[in-house]
Amino acid sequence: MTLTLTHSGIPLSFLCNLNEKHRLRSRVLVRSVGNNESRESVVISGVSSVNKKDAYVAECDVGGKKSKQDAPEELEVLWDDGFGTQTTDDGIEIAMNLIKSDGGPPRWFCPMACGKPIKNSPVLLYLPGIDGTGAGLVIHEKTLGKVYNVQCLHIPVWDRTSLEGLIHIVEEIVMIERTLSPNKPIYLLGESFGGALALCVAARNPTVDLILILANPATAYERSPLNFLPSLLEDLPEEYYGIFPYAMSPLVCDYIKMAMIKSYGRNHVESLWQMFAGFCKDLPLISVMLKILPKDTLTWRLKLVQSAAAYANSRLHAITSQVLVLASGRDNILPSKNEAQRLFRILKHCDVRVFEENGHTILLESGVNVLTAIKTTYMYRRSSKHDILKDFLPISITEFKNLPVETWWYHLYIDAVIFSTMENGKIVRGLEGIPDEGPVLIVGNHMLMAFDVFPIVSEFMREKKITLHGLTHPEFFNIDVEREYYIIPLADVLRVGGSIPVSGRNFFKLLAKKSHVLLYPGGLREGLHRKGEAGKLFWPDKQEFVRMAVKFGATIIPFGGVGEDDILELLVDYNDMKRNPLLNHMVNTINQGRTNLRPPDVGPSVEEQAILYLEAQDRVTKGDSLKWL
Repeated sequence: MTLTLTHSGIPLSFLCNLNEKHRLRSRVLVRSVGNNESRESVVISGVSSVNKKDAYVAECDVGGKKSKQDAPEELEVLWDDGFGTQTTDDGIEIAMNLIKSDGGPPRWFCPMACGKPIKNSPVLLYLPGIDGTGAGLVIHEKTLGKVYNVQCLHIPVWDRTSLEGLIHIVEEIVMIERTLSPNKPIYLLGESFGGALALCVAARNPTVDLILILANPATAYERSPLNFLPSLLEDLPEEYYGIFPYAMSPLVCDYIKMAMIKSYGRNHVESLWQMFAGFCKDLPLISVMLKILPKDTLTWRLKLVQSAAAYANSRLHAITSQVLVLASGRDNILPSKNEAQRLFRILKHCDVRVFEENGHTILLESGVNVLTAIKTTYMYRRSSKHDILKDFLPISITEFKNLPVETWWYHLYIDAVIFSTMENGKIVRGLEGIPDEGPVLIVGNHMLMAFDVFPIVSEFMREKKITLHGLTHPEFFNIDVEREYYIIPLADVLRVGGSIPVSGRNFFKLLAKKSHVLLYPGGLREGLHRKGEAGKLFWPDKQEFVRMAVKFGATIIPFGGVGEDDILELLVDYNDMKRNPLLNHMVNTINQGRTNLRPPDVGPSVEEQAILYLEAQDRVTKGDSLKWL
């Protein structure tokens, strides 16, 4: 398959200061919520904290000096997210350091691995599972630390704070962060018990702009094996509790997925020997759970889980926050997949992502990238309202390596070749003939099934480190999670790659931002062409993009895609399906309620929408009142 492109030019810390500008990102923040009794110092990854009444603030050593670099404005394409550079071994080390001096009440800390996020980043509060260490986010710390001010809750081993007390601790920091940044959302990332705790906080604070990320939330406690565990522990003699973690760990953890975390984002499968070695290395770590969860502590935490689940379930109707549920398909502890579907039906603003091959410890296993899930559901924002362009995060190196076009089978069977034309007319392989500075509008034809989108977008990322925003049919962004789950992976790939719903307003914003834009005037009709229509264009008679591109001085680059129709042959097309009663019914069912992007003789065209939006912006600048926008 070949894509040919030709060039045509047309012309600080909240403990110290309530001023957000002075938040000290070169420090590790550890906050103890409780009385003013003196406490011992806490060591986190080799960094000791200093006691200041009820607050612990630990200095962070960056290469022997305090880092004075300013936070970056934005991320670059293919930015290094650090995913997979930390494993469960690092999490165990952090947890052991946290519990060495584990007196006192629950406290907050900022992992050193998070580093400095981009400017105007929101706060993300991690609420741990039943272990309470706060180290369960270790795999994702570096990735999330690029775009969030991450803080983790640590619940000491012998702490017996009630559910009401834990809710109060979370609410207190939520209110502090709300005071610091009243126009930013506050993220609560809760795992298992932490997910139920996050729902409790959201139910009590419906007016606060909270966004909940729930990883296998424990709201299904009553329908899980955990419900029978307290009675089992009560009858279990103390001397036999030492074998309990070894008996339970195969149900809780997927050691194969944990061992594969370093191979996530690579094209090759990790060797069996490496996986076996990692598995053997992790087995002794099970004994650490005896120190993190002694029998009395586990019994108390199970009571907390039961109380949190009951409290949250009784108040789900009061939750107005955006919610994203990350559910495992092979969770042996909680019915997470069914619970995610239940929450999706009950909560007002809920989205779901199911990871069929993962177990209960979803945040410690391969195949799950929390930031990617947040991005693909459009839940990342830095203000009170989501802006599809301002809040867009470029693709990371890990996400890029997991694109379909980066797999070995794609390169073997379908690999595309791209050529471009230089200004002197010379044809070269690659994108050297494409200008680096925008605005640039790339216009071309769809081949069969529109698979041509992926190689051209990925090539712009790989060769020019540029996000090529494809204007995509809006229906790809309006998916019924329960009935159309099979489309979600495709839609997520499009969103991660920078696809934007096609509209006059989005077209205007992209050109105004001097972006690189990919447009297929033929749309899905061209990509889903029928028998005998190979190579045929379905462009509208009235070109909807030229006038707007000229207004912004954009460079228009036409291209032609060939090859796909030569290696594929249609067996059944739309006309054949309409003639078959069964297939016709299926097509009508799928299309029911769908929006035609270009309905005949109804409303303005895409170009006219953009022109109207431009005129509306001019009227706003002049102070005129608007009746249409």
